[in-house]
Amino acid sequence: MQDNKIYDVAIIGAGPSGAIAASILKQLGRDVIVVEKQHFPRFSIGESLLPHAMQFIEQAGLLDALINNASDMGFQFKNGAAFYRSGEHSAFDFEDKFSPGPGTTFQVKRANFDKLLADETAKKGVAIHYGVQVEQVAITDEMAALTVVDESGQTSEINAKFILDASGFGRVLPKLLDLELPSELFPRQAVFTHIKDNIPADANFDRNKILVTVHPEIEDLWYWLIPFSDGTASFGVVARPECFAEAELEQQLYDFIKQDDNLASLLADAEIIQPARKIGGYSSNVKQMYGDRFALLGNAGEFLDPVFSSGVTIAMRSAALAAELVDKQLSGETVDWSQDYQVALKKGIEVFKHFVMSWYDTSLQNIIFFQSDGSDIKPMISSILAGYAWDTNNPFVADTNRGLNILTQLCEAD
Repeated sequence: MQDNKIYDVAIIGAGPSGAIAASILKQLGRDVIVVEKQHFPRFSIGESLLPHAMQFIEQAGLLDALINNASDMGFQFKNGAAFYRSGEHSAFDFEDKFSPGPGTTFQVKRANFDKLLADETAKKGVAIHYGVQVEQVAITDEMAALTVVDESGQTSEINAKFILDASGFGRVLPKLLDLELPSELFPRQAVFTHIKDNIPADANFDRNKILVTVHPEIEDLWYWLIPFSDGTASFGVVARPECFAEAELEQQLYDFIKQDDNLASLLADAEIIQPARKIGGYSSNVKQMYGDRFALLGNAGEFLDPVFSSGVTIAMRSAALAAELVDKQLSGETVDWSQDYQVALKKGIEVFKHFVMSWYDTSLQNIIFFQSDGSDIKPMISSILAGYAWDTNNPFVADTNRGLNILTQLCEAD
């Protein structure tokens, strides 16, 4: 890889945020290189996209490729989110929302989705190198240098004017630059797999929506069921670590299904088709999301929780925002990374964080199941569930804590 070239931008990671940033920068005329530790396709969770993410996919020039390949890749049209708790049903239609912008999206198999975005980015002329791991970073007033190692063990150096870390849970720069902080969120664990769901066509189930189910007895334990268009689905359980047993992961998933009446009925004939996986300690935070000649994108900076599927949307928004700011800086413009990037991005992240914390203390659960279809409040909540957590015209974005507190009191008074 050693070519003694100085790139405008080096990006660590070829996942959604890396592909979006690289494509936008390439459209802006920037010379970009991407290094990715793994090889695509590779399995990943975060399969239920939010409509707001479609704006960044379109901005990066990747929307046509997504739409044209959705059917062949088993991606499922998505128009909302459904919730179930001990006999209570609630559903949110993302097309009936407060904020402007797309109201539909897809539920995607991330192995295919990530590869599609990366391949389309490469077609634009972006060099993507797979099987390459970043070992060191050195930043000076003039340059940023990445020391990388390929699978043959060969070490080389990549020089760039700016680095974007899109390494996701790998959190390359936070580890190398000592930026990691513990998350404010309680540590949880997820066990998940893909299934052939075999849900009957006449079942009370909308394949166009993710189904989030609250455990009938453990209020902060929940399930996701994300259907795909080919009859398969992503299924997972999220809970405190002590809620999981020592049994094999597949058996634990089957046992949890039996504990909820609705899932037990829907998934009576479900078959696990991939080895179950487990991930814990995924919530993260950092001291800062930018520095001299670098910025952190998406999960490399802060990851909250999978409950509202916010991860990919935050990653893509951060990628689009950072790409635009990098282009300005490289053009000689003054960029205030604190206000224009970190503060701007954190506004929406904090909204999602309030929703996550309120979900686990059950106050948001009560609000979700309280909202009727005729409620004036429901479109405002729907907007945030659709990813529009930066729309300050929405009262629940402008003052999330106050809004949720008022709704909690209304629910308790009912």
